[in-house]
Amino acid sequence: MRYIFLLIAFSFSPVNADNHKNIEGENPFVLIARIHVKDGMIEQYLTIANAVDNAVELSEPGMLLHTFDADPDDSLAFTWTEVYANSKAFIDHDANPPVQEYVAKHMELGDGFSIEIYGNVSNEVIETINRLGVPFKYFETTRVGYIREEYFK
Repeated sequence: MRYIFLLIAFSFSPVNADNHKNIEGENPFVLIARIHVKDGMIEQYLTIANAVDNAVELSEPGMLLHTFDADPDDSLAFTWTEVYANSKAFIDHDANPPVQEYVAKHMELGDGFSIEIYGNVSNEVIETINRLGVPFKYFETTRVGYIREEYFK
């Protein structure tokens, strides 16, 4: 019985490098943006974070999850967790005017910004993030893992 389950699981959720469409950037991925806010600026920062979050929700169907979470150990630290449907969704996000306004306001209210990506993305995503000039770490997917592609068609 266990072998039948494994056979079924592998036929619907293959776990190999070919499943990660690195070159095309058609797979979903996670972006973590770690933010540090200047002392005394938390309320103003939450206001700009809320404004960009509302704008992104209304204008970016490729943004599947967008949360702004407080660090339990540092009251001035926050994390954006963003799940993109594909690389194009990130390119659209970067070009979205409310996002560009948020980044400009971050420069006034924040004193730290770094980005991590988990999952394979297109070269255009990497180039776009590198142009931002913020610390950046890219965790490429190994041959281990899967994507439930039926949700992303």
